[in-house]
Amino acid sequence: MTDLRTPVDTTSDDPGYAANLRRATLASSIGSALEYFDFALYGLSTALIFNVLFFSQDDPAMATVAAFATFGVGFVARPFGGLFFGVLGDRLGRKWVLVITILLMGGASTAIGLLPTYAQIGLWAPALLVLMRLLQGFGAGAEQAGATVLMAEYAPVRRRGFFSALPFIGIQAGTLLAAVVFSLITLLPEDQLLSWGWRVPFLCSFALILVALFIRMRLRETPTFVELEKHEQVSDRPIREIFGHGLPGVIVGIGLRMAENGGSYMLNTLALTFFVAVAGSGADKSLLTWGVTLGSLLGIFTVPLSGALSDRWGRRTVYRMGALFLLLYSFPAWWLLTLGDYAIAIAVIAIGIGFGVNVMLGPQCAMLPEMFGNRHRYLGVAMARELSAVLAGGLAGVLGAYLIAVSGGNWVLLGIYMATLALITTAATFLVPETLRRDLTRTDDAVKVSRDEAGEGVASTTVTIRTVRW
Repeated sequence: MTDLRTPVDTTSDDPGYAANLRRATLASSIGSALEYFDFALYGLSTALIFNVLFFSQDDPAMATVAAFATFGVGFVARPFGGLFFGVLGDRLGRKWVLVITILLMGGASTAIGLLPTYAQIGLWAPALLVLMRLLQGFGAGAEQAGATVLMAEYAPVRRRGFFSALPFIGIQAGTLLAAVVFSLITLLPEDQLLSWGWRVPFLCSFALILVALFIRMRLRETPTFVELEKHEQVSDRPIREIFGHGLPGVIVGIGLRMAENGGSYMLNTLALTFFVAVAGSGADKSLLTWGVTLGSLLGIFTVPLSGALSDRWGRRTVYRMGALFLLLYSFPAWWLLTLGDYAIAIAVIAIGIGFGVNVMLGPQCAMLPEMFGNRHRYLGVAMARELSAVLAGGLAGVLGAYLIAVSGGNWVLLGIYMATLALITTAATFLVPETLRRDLTRTDDAVKVSRDEAGEGVASTTVTIRTVRW
């Protein structure tokens, strides 16, 4: 199979390019904002609302564990959504998949705001909540991968890290918006909060859907996918390709995401449950959401900055800095939360999200698409992102809540958990080649399987990770 060697000139004088670059940035940003608004809102509601309204209160501790399990269900659905829509994205193009996913994801989130509670319909309430969470996760499984691929393929080569990171300000904006909205609604009297107040933010998702849909319908297809179509090299079997040749890249991508994704959800949601466990049931939970708010506010600056730095220093260097920061931060952070001081807890959460997590997210936006060939890039990024979301983010809530319940709030266990995620990601940065300024029209992956070619008749095959030269 011949490879595409002619770079797509994303710095050409095409008068439509600048307009489409802006449109792509907006389309990706609003989609990211909606996804993380929904997920952050769901996470905050899990620890404070859903455990009370959607599950039996015979055992409040187990109700919280069950609520976090429904939070994890969304992560289970994400790889299936990534697989299904990733194939469509590599066969039909990036644009139309992003139109479908925003409708599916946003529609499910809006429907959550209409669900009856356990007191109204019994076990049907958590069943419907799980169903909506599955649909939400199925759509989200390709949404973020699509936004990542879209911007990397549109961005100017020498500033790909910076431009690819810009839409991920939407992640910070969505998380920030969810934290602010949730902090405001928790000011309501408890009876009003539990009767109707919690529904308002979910119903507001509908407005973001309309804005994102309007922008995406006006978007043109990415230059690199157009190049594939021009050379008649669009893949008929992206699944066969990704599992036949792209699996090493998926595995390394999963490793890269463990600390960023798992650390994010531990600090966004689990920290609230842990603080209440050690501070007592009288703790004001709503105050801690300001830690998420400040962390997201920091991320508005640290995500594009770390993306820009990766254009100068390389993707691996900046990524490794973020992983090492989180590794060193793990034990002090969870110990500080045991002090029961609100100001310290807010600072711990904000610093962990704003610097530890987001310094990895910035270079990741360009790095993951650069790791995969053009014929199966969407599917490769989706699989790396969403399988890691199950292993890191999905388990963080339910396993962390279980560790808190059985250990009585032992901070050392949670420190070990976060440090382990950071160690995995740090190791993964040594397995991936430097992808800075890689030609995205290439159809080969940056991470490949190297076979021992010592001679015929050799029974064993050695599989190693090697750097592809270009």
